[in-house]
Amino acid sequence: MTVLTRRRALWASPLIRRFVLLIGAISLTLAIGTTGFCLLEGFPPFDAFYMSLITITTVGYKEIYDLSSTGRLFNSFLIFIGVTQMYLAIGLMTQTIVEMELGGAFWKKRIQRMINQLSDHYVICGYGRVGRGACEELQRSGVPLVVLERDPQKVQQLMGEKIPVLAVDATQDRSLLEANIGRAKGLIAALATDADNLFVVLSARELNPGLRIAVRIGDEGAEAKLRRAGADTIISPYARAGKRMAQTMIRPNVTQFIENLTQDLGLDVVLEEIQVSPTNLLVNKSLGDLHLRRDMGVIVLAIRRSDGRMIFNPAADERLAGSDCLVAMGRPQDMQRLSGKLNRNG
Repeated sequence: MTVLTRRRALWASPLIRRFVLLIGAISLTLAIGTTGFCLLEGFPPFDAFYMSLITITTVGYKEIYDLSSTGRLFNSFLIFIGVTQMYLAIGLMTQTIVEMELGGAFWKKRIQRMINQLSDHYVICGYGRVGRGACEELQRSGVPLVVLERDPQKVQQLMGEKIPVLAVDATQDRSLLEANIGRAKGLIAALATDADNLFVVLSARELNPGLRIAVRIGDEGAEAKLRRAGADTIISPYARAGKRMAQTMIRPNVTQFIENLTQDLGLDVVLEEIQVSPTNLLVNKSLGDLHLRRDMGVIVLAIRRSDGRMIFNPAADERLAGSDCLVAMGRPQDMQRLSGKLNRNG
């Protein structure tokens, strides 16, 4: 998040915005009062400020100097404006605090009800740079997600963006249970330390043995431990970034093409994986029989069999099997048509 975005988010807070406006209004009234007493009564600047302050705050001290009729008329006006502002300030601040407390409580209850109804969703543990990127990509793909984050500032940010979030410690079993981990499809562990991510992986794998787990690591030496704990995918952002930078030097066009596919940078083509229903009528049909490129404009890059084997650039006589996963490339609307065709039962 940029500095400008942070400032906009800060200004968007009702409490901050109203507080700034009230302080501005009171400061303006003090400035008017100080100027008026200086010009109308000839008070020294500090005495004029002090007189204005005790007037608008209704403290009740006696006048510093005797006022003329004009000064009393001006002071009456200042009393009216000052008292109105003070009562308005108390009322607005009270209203804002109550609204925030009630709004936060209602939002938390609403989020928990929604999470309890989720299935095949993704749980993101940690909303740092890696977690934020994962969240944005999942949102772009339109899949349900839940973020677990204990930093109050980040929780408020996520609530403001209407992203489902639980203000919990992701390393605790009860936190994962609150996120409905038993019905989740995947988990992304992006906490600050490898030790915390290890705790998350151990707990998540025990609570949902069929869960797909991706982990961010800082120390490559932790990879073996995380794999033994049950992580399916382990990513080192620093190593990945170094390889990506080298690839942009050696194969810039290939890198640009992949970025266009994976980051939605204007190319009307997407990479998707499509699961074949075991009871689909197209099971046992060959890719050549389906004419996917001719009829749908879709290119099948690979087939992942149910036993884990990956067949790259499959031949036309390669036959589909139940529970196969096709890695294909094509336009979004064509991919949706193919997905509907292959996911259909019977």
